[in-house]
Amino acid sequence: MVKVWINGTFDVLHIGHIKLLEFANSFGLVRVGLDSDNRISKMKGKLRPFNNLKDRTEFISCIKFVNSVVSFNTDSELLEEIKKYQPDIFVIGSDYKDKNIIGSEFSKQVIFFEKIKNKSTTEILNYGKTKNL
Repeated sequence: MVKVWINGTFDVLHIGHIKLLEFANSFGLVRVGLDSDNRISKMKGKLRPFNNLKDRTEFISCIKFVNSVVSFNTDSELLEEIKKYQPDIFVIGSDYKDKNIIGSEFSKQVIFFEKIKNKSTTEILNYGKTKNL
């Protein structure tokens, strides 16, 4: 069976995440690598993540397009997880075209997923801040 790798924060789940996981699943078995809470805070600020790693792991594990979930705290841990899994395909959002993709050298192929417009966690959270309630 074809092994597929995806990684990310998956903090506030939305339809873009589901479509990404569904797309990845169309190629084979999907393993999701989740950033640790500490790593997310360093990348996105002290108010993130909204959902802790335990909850995010459970959310992602319950999605029918996902076969397994692991977590990592550093780039080197991420590399080790990808190297251990030896994915055939690495699926990542199209916003990573022309960027360094950590661990892609351990995959046979990188496939870019065209993100759904206006469906990112940041856009959803910013909308909540600007919406006149």
